[in-house]
Parts: sequence; structure tokens; C-alpha cells
Amino acid sequence: MKLTDINKCILCYDAVCGKACESIDTARIIRALRFNNQVGAYAMLPKQDLCVDCEGKCQNVCPTGVPIKNIISQCRKDIKYTDNIQYKNIDLSCEICGVKLENPFLLSSSVVASNYEMTARAFEMGWAGAAFKTICLMDIREASPRFSTVKNVDGSIYGFKNIEQLSDHSFEENLDFFRKLKKDYPSKVLLASIMGRTEAEWTYLAKAVTEAGVDIVECNFSCPNMEAKNTGVDVGQDPEAVKRYVKAVRKGTNLPILAKMTPNIADMRPVAKAAIEGGADGIAAINTIKSITNVDIDTYTTAPSVNGLSMVGGYSGAAVKPVALRFILDMYKDAEIKNYHISGMGGIENWKDGLEFILLGCGSLQVTTAVMLYGYRIIDDLIMGTKIYMAQKNISSISQLVGIAAEKIVENDQIERDTIVYPKFHRETCVGCGRCYISCSDGGHQALNFNSETRKPVLIPNKCVGCHLCVLVCPVSAITGDGKRVLKKQNSKEILGRI
Repeated sequence: MKLTDINKCILCYDAVCGKACESIDTARIIRALRFNNQVGAYAMLPKQDLCVDCEGKCQNVCPTGVPIKNIISQCRKDIKYTDNIQYKNIDLSCEICGVKLENPFLLSSSVVASNYEMTARAFEMGWAGAAFKTICLMDIREASPRFSTVKNVDGSIYGFKNIEQLSDHSFEENLDFFRKLKKDYPSKVLLASIMGRTEAEWTYLAKAVTEAGVDIVECNFSCPNMEAKNTGVDVGQDPEAVKRYVKAVRKGTNLPILAKMTPNIADMRPVAKAAIEGGADGIAAINTIKSITNVDIDTYTTAPSVNGLSMVGGYSGAAVKPVALRFILDMYKDAEIKNYHISGMGGIENWKDGLEFILLGCGSLQVTTAVMLYGYRIIDDLIMGTKIYMAQKNISSISQLVGIAAEKIVENDQIERDTIVYPKFHRETCVGCGRCYISCSDGGHQALNFNSETRKPVLIPNKCVGCHLCVLVCPVSAITGDGKRVLKKQNSKEILGRI
């Protein structure tokens, strides 16, 4: 299967391709493939290949011309799946600070969980819980517009900026939402995200949401967009303020407390420890990263532009995942934080993303930007993909996965530096574009020659340092990083004999 073909799917609402096929839910299968759930897509196919003699009605009605029939046929050939993988009964239940979750996936505090109707709909679709959009006692005034994006060359979104603040519903309205949600969905976990300006406000808010029946209190020490000074990220960069406010929250509740961290700081650990000292039961991380996503070279403003002006805003989406994972690892490997719950977020779009957070130390996961872009329906593949992985690995509990990758990430002086792993060139799939040659010549170690007649790269072993830039830039994956491993002291003739 070509990812470029799959990525042409624009994930329509009530997709016409799914209605055109009487035998297969083509829209659901393509969506599974789009969200990295290849084995799940295969499992949804009937045993008989119904596409062989099909006239392709599904792709004929596709508004963007996705070759659906070819993708589904290729799915059968490319994906390894054994019928004995019993994933449907895999138990994804886990805990967040002692509160049981039916699965590790929650909505994070944002517009995606900001009223009763939408949160209830998310619960119905399978989300285990929600951190409700932050409530406060301030008068929240929002700008319009308030979102912007950074896109790949194919138009897909990988970065998302917002300048939004907190809930614009009244305090009493939000409390009513909490009461009704807990009444109608008692098994779902409801986190009340709160933000005060004084210790008295933090205590009052904590007491009010506790009386409204929520399960967990999350302290928002991290919103980067606040109009009011000395709130949000201003607090989250000050360990003493965080400790003081968590203590104030503890006065108002006996519920578990999560402290939501800001990534707009060099080291999250001192603030996380301060929160724990103040009485927090766990940490939530990360919130959005302060950003400017573009400058319009004609109007000289940045997006979103509000009457010709804009502001630094919070950056989220797939682009921030590497930053989020680094902060998660830092905290999980710290002996003073490790035994406290970490609820991770920051760029989770598919089940593999979520699994990476768990493997580095998270016990639960929170999602916003992917829901804003693709809808609550992503929960289907988050759950299915995770279950299939656990079945394949014979893992019975999410807790068995928490932090097991952390030991593989070590300090700089523990990395082995005496050998070179050479790239392997697969000339049968090389298309002769020369991208590897350009990158190695202009951004690497000039370790490739390019044969203009055969249009194939040729390695110069005594110049290659094994950086694998060529592997990363090859557009057709014709270079892999599993070549020969040799000691640096070997000479080029010895190396040539082994490549």
C-alpha cells in the first residue's frame, strides 16, 4: 500500500464510499489504515476477497479519487494477520490516581470537552473520561478567529496554534454539566480542570467541583494564553506558587489532584516536585508550547489575525510529540516523581503515539488536537490498535507497559561510539532520484558518489560515518539502516569486503 494513496482520504463525515459498497465498510477500513491500525483494517475484511470482481463503486464516488479498491486489495497482501489473535476481549482498564478507567484514553481539557452534549457524545463513543475545559471565576472573553495551523506540503496539518483561554460558560452552568454527566455516565471519569487567581479562589473552586460530583481535580498551571496576569503559565513556571496553590486546592477537596504542567520551561521536574509536595497525587503533561507559527509577508502579522494583530499562542498537534515525550521521560526517571501518576498528552493522534507515552511512563493519556481535526471517532482505532498490540505481545494489562522503554534512553556518556553502522542500499527499489547524494554532499560527509549512467548511489566507505541521513531522506525507502556494523579502526578495504 502507498501511504500517499491512503493519505488522500479526507476522512469524510458519513462517507459516500462506505454507502457505495454493499459488502465492506470501506470508509472504516481506510480510516483504520490512516490511523496506523493496519492489522485492525485487515481484521475488518471478509475472508473472501470481494474486491476482485468488483467494479469499484466505492472509489468511483470518492470526492478526491482515492484508489480505495486497490488499497483494500493491497491490504490483504501487505499486512500480516493471524486469525488466532484474540484482541476483542483484551482488558484495557487501568487507573488514574486510584480511579478506575475502562481504557487509558481521555479527552484533555479544551474545547473538545466544554459542554454536556459533546462530552456525553464522546462518552457514548468509547472515551473513558474527560478533563473538562478549565473553569474559573474570571470573565472570559475570547478573540475571533483564534486558531491557525502549520501544514505539510500535501496540505495535512501537523501543527496547531490556538489563542483560546478557559471556559466561557458561567460557573454554575459548568457545575450543572458536571452533575448531569456524572448522573448519566457514572462509570466515566470526569476531571474538573480549575484555575484560580488567589489561594481562596483555588480552594473555593476545588470545593465546588467536588460537591458537583467529579472524580478528579486537575489544576491548570499551564495555559499560555491568559489575558489575566499571574495565571496559567505564569504560575506554572514558579515552583513555590504551584506548591502554594496545590495546598489551597487540597483544603477544598479529598479527591485526587493532578497538576498540569507547562512545557514553557527548561526543566519540568522542580515544578512537578513542588506540586507533589503541595499534595498533588499526579502530574498531567504537557500543555501547549508558546509559539508564533508564521508571519504574513504582505500584512506583517501572524495567524490567527484579530483585526490585524495577533499574539503568541499555544502550539499543539503531532509536531509537539517529541517535546512532550522528553518531558515525560524526565519525570518518570526522577525517583521523587516516578511513583506518582503521569497523565500524558501532546501530539497523540493514533494508538502508536499513545503507546509511546505509556512506554515512557504514562499511566493514562489525554487527547485534544487530533479530536479537533478528525473527531471523537479516532477512539475506535486508539482502542482497537492498542488491544491488537497487547494481544500480539501477550500483555494482559496496561500497567505492564508503563515505563518499560525508559531504561533504553541513557545519558550521553553511556552511548556506544566505537562502531559504524553502514546504510544498506536496495538498488532494485531505487528510483535514481539522487536525493541521498544531495543530502550527503551538502548536509553530510560527502560519502556518496552518484553514477550518472545507472543513476544509483555508490558508497565511499572511508568517508561514511554512519549518520544515516541518506536513510532518512530517501523518498522510496530504498536505503535502510541495517547494513554492516564495523569498528571504526578497520580500513576501507576491510569495510568494502563486508558491505
